[in-house]
Amino acid sequence: MNRIALVISDVDGTLVTKDKRLTRPAQQAVARLRGAGIGFTVTSSRPPVGMRMLVDPLDLDLPIGPFNGSSIVDPQFVVLEQHRIPAKAAAISLKVLADFAIDAWLFTTDHWFVRKLDGAYVAHEQDTIQSDPTLLEDFSPYLEQACKIVGASTDAALLERCEQALQQALGGQALAVRSQSYYLDVTPPGQDKGSFVRAMAKRLGITTELIATIGDMQNDLPMFRCSGLPIAMGNATPDVQRQARHVTASNEDEGFAAAVDFILKQQAAS
Repeated sequence: MNRIALVISDVDGTLVTKDKRLTRPAQQAVARLRGAGIGFTVTSSRPPVGMRMLVDPLDLDLPIGPFNGSSIVDPQFVVLEQHRIPAKAAAISLKVLADFAIDAWLFTTDHWFVRKLDGAYVAHEQDTIQSDPTLLEDFSPYLEQACKIVGASTDAALLERCEQALQQALGGQALAVRSQSYYLDVTPPGQDKGSFVRAMAKRLGITTELIATIGDMQNDLPMFRCSGLPIAMGNATPDVQRQARHVTASNEDEGFAAAVDFILKQQAAS
């Protein structure tokens, strides 16, 4: 195995627990990576504001990939790269979500808009990203500024059917993929966690074969496909686990820390 120079981790379902805690063993695992001379950063479906609470505990010093890697910001949250959903694709996405009677949210670089403050998972998202939404009945004025559109539903099967319909309706105009069983994300075309892996490789002057990635959901598969060592969480769905070279424990059983130890053990043996 090639010697790993960088580890890129997903956040929710991977780095943090179900109740969004960053555990002490996870922090210590990142410190062990640094001690071994291995870089570390994160990419997530979260907006930039939802990743601020990770910077200091993990001492992040490399660029970060919010919005499923379709944006890149530095640890001070200065935007390095910003991509947006084409306005036409944003309008199509909102129509399909409405046809399925699924609550829609719209994120710009700095704002989170919702149509119902008591909608499905709004309170959950507030707790997760530690930021409040803005109530807005009509998203039309912000279609050209959309970085991410989210469909939120308590009906996982319905959301999966909507994902398929949305992918068909969008074609290549934007990406539609679930980041959680209850979230369906629409993000800019050609930009995903895989493009973030490639961008980080270019920034660091390394090949993607020297990057390990850790994740749990369908939106993590693009980074699995282009990294040298893809690791799936034990809580990942079987289709995600099949795309990985190694499966660690769940995020409720310190699977992230175990994944780091696996990487370090492989390094020591190589």
